[in-house]
Amino acid sequence: MLDERISEWRSYVRRRQAIDAKDVDELEDHLRSKVADLVGAGLDEEEAFLIGVKRIGELDTLSREFAREHSERLWKRLVVSDAKAGETGWGREALVALGLAVAAAAAIKVPELFGLTIEDGGPAAESFYVRNFSLFVLPFLAGFFAWKREMDPAGLMRLAASFVVGALAINLIPFAPLGHTEVLAALHLPLALWLAVGIGYAGGAWRSHAQRMNYVRFSGEWFIYLALIAMGGGVLMGSTVFVFSAIGMDAEWLLNNWILPCGVMGAIVIAGWLAEAKQSVIENMAPVLTLLFTPLFTLLLLAFLGTMVLTGSGINVEREVLIGFDLILVVVVGLLLYAISARDPQAEPGFFDVLQFVLVVCALLVDAMALWAILARITEFGFSPNRVAALGENLILVVNLGWSAVLYARFLRRRAGFAALERWQTAYLPVYAVWAWIVVVVFPLVFRFQ
Repeated sequence: MLDERISEWRSYVRRRQAIDAKDVDELEDHLRSKVADLVGAGLDEEEAFLIGVKRIGELDTLSREFAREHSERLWKRLVVSDAKAGETGWGREALVALGLAVAAAAAIKVPELFGLTIEDGGPAAESFYVRNFSLFVLPFLAGFFAWKREMDPAGLMRLAASFVVGALAINLIPFAPLGHTEVLAALHLPLALWLAVGIGYAGGAWRSHAQRMNYVRFSGEWFIYLALIAMGGGVLMGSTVFVFSAIGMDAEWLLNNWILPCGVMGAIVIAGWLAEAKQSVIENMAPVLTLLFTPLFTLLLLAFLGTMVLTGSGINVEREVLIGFDLILVVVVGLLLYAISARDPQAEPGFFDVLQFVLVVCALLVDAMALWAILARITEFGFSPNRVAALGENLILVVNLGWSAVLYARFLRRRAGFAALERWQTAYLPVYAVWAWIVVVVFPLVFRFQ
C-alpha cells in the first residue's frame, strides 16, 4: 500500500517544473525516512504517509525553489540537452529517437522494392498501405520506450507479440479489397497498437493505474507535438513547391513519394520523443486546452439538447451523422481524461468539476440518443459491419460516461474521493483495446470478409 501511495506521489511530483528523476529520488528518500520515523512513533502507514508528504513542503512552493536554484539546468533542458551527454547538447536518447525515426521513414519505402508504390500501385497497393500504416511506425515508437525503460525479456516478448498478431491478422485475413471489414480493421488496428505502445511506455508495468494515467498524459502531449510538426511540415512542403517552381520544375513527385510519407513516419516517432523529453520541464498543454474547450463543448451540447427539446427533432440516422456524433463523444471522453489527469486528487470540488459533470451528463444523453438511432437503423436495415461497430463503440462510451457521471456526482456530494474517478478511467482503457482487437480479428470472420 505504501509503495502504491509513493508511486502516485512520484507521478504527481514529476509533473512539476524543474524537478527531474534525480530530484524526485532525493525527495522520495526524504519522504520514506519521515514515514519510517512516524511509523516508529506508532502511526499506521496511511497516516504516516499523509503527514510525511505535508512535512516535506508544499509542492508548488518547492517547484518555484527548484526553478530558481536550477534555472540554468531548466533552460538547457529546453533545448533537449541530456545530462549524460556532456557538453554536446545531443544525448544518446536523442540519437536513438532520431535513428528510429529514420528507420520508420525507411520502412514505408520498403514495399516499393516489391512493386507496391504509394502513388501508382493500383487498388492492391492502396489496400496494403491502408491496412499496414500503423505497423510501419508504431513498433519503432514502442521500441524507443522499451529501450528507455530497459524492459525485461518477458516484457519485450509480450510487446512484440501484439505487433506480430496485428501484422498477421491484417495481412492474412482475406478481406474484400477496401470492403467494410477491411476499412474497419484498418481504422481500429492503430488504436489497438497505440495501447500496445503503452506497454512499452510503462516499462511492462501496464497494470499500474498511475502508469496508465501517465500514458494518457503522454498521448495528449504527443498529439499536440505531432500537430505542431505537421504545421511545420506543411510550410516545408509549400516551400518545396515554391522554390522548385521558380526554376520551372514540378516537385509534386518529391512531395508525394518522399517528403510526405517519410515525414509522417518520422514525425510520429519524433513527437513521441519530444513529449517524453519535455514532460517534466515545461507545463503540459493538453490540460490547458482542456480548460479552454470544456466550457465550449458543454455549451455546444446544452444548446443541441435544448434545440432538440424545443423543436422535437430527432437525430438523423445516416451513417455519416452517427460517425460524427461518435467523434464528438470521443472528444468529450478525451476532455474528461485530461481534466482528470491534471487535477490534484486531494483538492476539494470546485466550479470546474461541476462543469465537467454537466459535460459528462450532456454527453451521456447525446450518446443514449445516438444509441437509440443506431438500434433503429439496425432494426430497419439489419446488421452490417459498420452498424455493429457503431453499436459497440456507443455501448462502450455509454458505460464509460454513465459510471463517470455516477462517480462525479458522488464526488461533488463528498460521498467519494476523486481518486475513484481517476481509477475508473485508467481501469477502462483495456476495454477500448479489447474492442479494437475484436473489430480487427473477429469482424472479418463474422461478416465473411465483406
